[in-house]
Amino acid sequence: MPKIKVYTTPTCTYCIVLKKYLGEKGFDYEEVDISENDEERKRVVEKTGQMGVPVTEVNGEFIVGFEKGKLNKALGIEK
Repeated sequence: MPKIKVYTTPTCTYCIVLKKYLGEKGFDYEEVDISENDEERKRVVEKTGQMGVPVTEVNGEFIVGFEKGKLNKALGIEK
């Protein structure tokens, strides 16, 4: 099972969609609310160069936004 960390904010609609998608596919994940965690927010911006959410980290690989194709590839899902 891949190690998944989802960086979110409370008002992010795509964050909700992403979490629902991961749950439907049976993946456990750690959620980090970056609106309340300065250290993690800085880390995400440093790694991705982006300030938007959601950001998903799968085994150290960062995926910005709800990019289903990229997520599926990182998670080993065949569509």
